[in-house]
Formats: sequence, structure tokens, C-alpha cells
Amino acid sequence: MQKGVFTISLDFELFWGVRDHRSLADYGASISKVHEIIPRLLTLFEKYGVHCTWATVGFLFHENKAALLSAMPTLLPEYVKKEYDPYGYIRENELAEEFHFAPDLIRSIAGCPGQEIATHTYSHFYTLEKNTDANQFRADIKMAKEVASQKGYSLQSIVFPRNQYGEEHIAICRELGVKVYRGNESSVVYKPLSRADEHLARRAIRLVDAYLNLTGYHCHPFPGKEGIVNIPASRFLRPYHPRFKWLDHLKFKRIRKSLQYAAANGLIFHLWWHPHNFGNHTEENFQFLERILQVYKKLQDDRTMESLTLNEIYDRSSGQ
Repeated sequence: MQKGVFTISLDFELFWGVRDHRSLADYGASISKVHEIIPRLLTLFEKYGVHCTWATVGFLFHENKAALLSAMPTLLPEYVKKEYDPYGYIRENELAEEFHFAPDLIRSIAGCPGQEIATHTYSHFYTLEKNTDANQFRADIKMAKEVASQKGYSLQSIVFPRNQYGEEHIAICRELGVKVYRGNESSVVYKPLSRADEHLARRAIRLVDAYLNLTGYHCHPFPGKEGIVNIPASRFLRPYHPRFKWLDHLKFKRIRKSLQYAAANGLIFHLWWHPHNFGNHTEENFQFLERILQVYKKLQDDRTMESLTLNEIYDRSSGQ
């Protein structure tokens, strides 16, 4: 029987992923801590033999603001909500390197076994927000691939920022040589929407679903290779919060049972989060993650599960 697969994808953004709703004054410490968190994650992944896809915002490949300004897409997004526009932010701010650039971290990730460098778009592009179009998105992905290639990386997989995407965006990725994307969980409460269309009821259901099985295990079979391949998310690893610590045993059980279900049925379990999610309550988050990895290690030792990156799943999928 085919083994189950445990895959992790991480949305590696630094401040680019939160700057439209956070400030460096209130969240800069968590972003700065990513420079410590990533080496610890790499050590833990190596200890447990875990393969991971690092979906990296393209701006992070640069050394500084001057390098970034020398590599602008041919078309820029024209968001109605100006807070979403990273290019205005770039023009107006100095861009301290620890919050906005990470070439050394990218090199460290790429140098570790079983780690894939993927794209999270060049600019943390919001595909479903008003006044963006397909040509702007195409220019963004082209620049992401070009900058990564100049640094020696070939981007084969994509994670869409804020999990926003439509069929036209998937088609553009396929056109530009991207093989794999992380789709959303197969439930209406996880359907891709703009921020304006998101509502409290959906968010509340997703919160409860992190602790109780409301929407299923979200484990998926190996895909075929027709066009670009979707490896849907199974579970967001919600960070530790003291208010909900009394529910952590349920959160752990939810993930453990999903891993065991995937192993028993030869399916894929896809866990994801952001490195900066570990910026607060860092030790509690790492302890919880290690418990998950220990569950995986037992399944691996039982020869019922293995760990692969998104691109490795593509290479292993049927029709190769």
C-alpha cells in the first residue's frame, strides 16, 4: 500500500505579509525574531526528517532597498485600498533590512536537506483585491522567477498570499512554469475570498474547526499531472495563545488524528503556518510543533508515512 505523506509549507514573508494591517511598533519584535526562529525550525526538521516548502516573498531575495528598486515588475498592482500597495510603502520608507530582506536565511534554508524554496509571489500580491488584473499578476510572477533565478533558485511551487486565487491566476502560474500550488481546504468556509468579502461567521467556524472536526480531515490523494498540480492545505497550525491554552489538547488531537488518517489511507496531510507566528510565545509554539513531529516520526518508523516537499510530491505523482 502507498505510504501517506506529511508535507509542510511555510509562508515566509517577514514584514511584507503584515504591513497593511500591522506596524513595526506593535509587531516588529515578532518579525525580527524570525531570524532566530528559522534556524531552529531547520534544526527540528532535520532531527525528524521533515521536508518543507518555503513559500518566499520575492522581495526577501534582495540585500537592501537599492537592490529591490533595481528590480521592479513591468506592471504594478493598482489596489483601490492603498494600504495593500507595497510599492508606495517602498518609496516612502527606509526598509530596515532585518524586517524586509533575508538572503542569508534563504541560503541557509536551501542548504539544508529536504527544503524547497518556492514563491509567495514577488510582492505578496493579493489576487482577489479590487483593481488588480491578470497582467499585473503575470508581471509579478515573472519578476519573482527572474530574481530567484539570478540567485540560483528555480521556483517550482507557489503559495498564494492570503490564500487568494482564481482559475486565471492558476493558469498564469502554469504558463510561467510553476508546477504546484497550495490550494485551500475543500470546504466553503475556506473558499478564497477578498478581505472585504470575508466575514465573522466564516472566521468563527474556522477557529472552532481547529479544535473540533467540523469540516473533515482534509487529507488528499496523490494528484495526477495534468497541468499545474494542486496540493491542498489540510490544516493551519494556529499559534499558541494563553487564552486558548486549555484547548491545546484538542488542537493537538485534531492534527494527530488527521496525520494518522493520512498514513492509514495513503493520503497527503498538508500543514502550514508562517514563521512569524512563532514570534510570540516562541517556546510554547516549538514544544507543540515538536509533539506533532513526534507523531510523524512514529508513523515514519512504522513505515506508513514519509515527508515530501510540494515539488517532491509532484515528482512522485502518477503519470511521471
